[in-house]
Amino acid sequence: MTRVGWKYVWSVISTATACLAFSLSLSAQVETQTTTAAGKPTVVTKVEKGEVVTVSGNDLVVKMADGSIRHFPNVPESARVTVNGKQLGVHDLKPGMKLQRTITTTSTPMTITTVQTVKGKVWEIVPPLSIILTLEDGKNQRFKIPEGQKFNVDGEMLDAFAVRKGMILTATKIVEEPSVEVTQAKMVTGTAAPPADVPILVAEGSEEAVPTPTAEPITAPAAAPESASGLPTWLIWLLVLVVLAAIIWWYLNRKKGSGS
Repeated sequence: MTRVGWKYVWSVISTATACLAFSLSLSAQVETQTTTAAGKPTVVTKVEKGEVVTVSGNDLVVKMADGSIRHFPNVPESARVTVNGKQLGVHDLKPGMKLQRTITTTSTPMTITTVQTVKGKVWEIVPPLSIILTLEDGKNQRFKIPEGQKFNVDGEMLDAFAVRKGMILTATKIVEEPSVEVTQAKMVTGTAAPPADVPILVAEGSEEAVPTPTAEPITAPAAAPESASGLPTWLIWLLVLVVLAAIIWWYLNRKKGSGS
């Protein structure tokens, strides 16, 4: 093999070695700083209402306000419902209880900025694809050149085509990744079930006091007046009339007898 051929082989071997060194020690040679900036959060509140239909163990069936039936299987023991100021678990729920669940969802936009910085001496560059740098520890590392990458050489910003072998440069890569952080807060409140149905009379119109009936005295029929002798007056008068009639009849008969 000619000297030129051997030189080419050694160049390939050197490049491969540099690539291997890059893959093994890149994380140690490249300084990385990551910062996170939060934007203005957006808050969305959703309210769901329903009535407890059945509770069996940790399974809960609720009739929603729109009439649909929803099954909540395996309700955790830690779940709590605030009813009249008291914290109730799933086993304390009763059919007929009114439940209200408020779900507050907060979405916060986040921007994750990653800054990677590397400093070294140019060992080889293939613009605009890649560059091999000799780092401070004496090892060579190969880097892929991002589109539009600039290199700081003695305070001057150069592109890949202006960089030459032997230059000492600093390259900085900034990557911004947007993301959204979502958090949810759930609160369940309720009211106790109404009592069993009891017939109730409902009056129409205004209410008026009903007068209380007063009892009238009950009097016995008037008794016939009695005389001093204890006999009824009407009997005495009858006897008087009979006696008078007898006297008149006797007198008339006597007078008639005297005339004959």
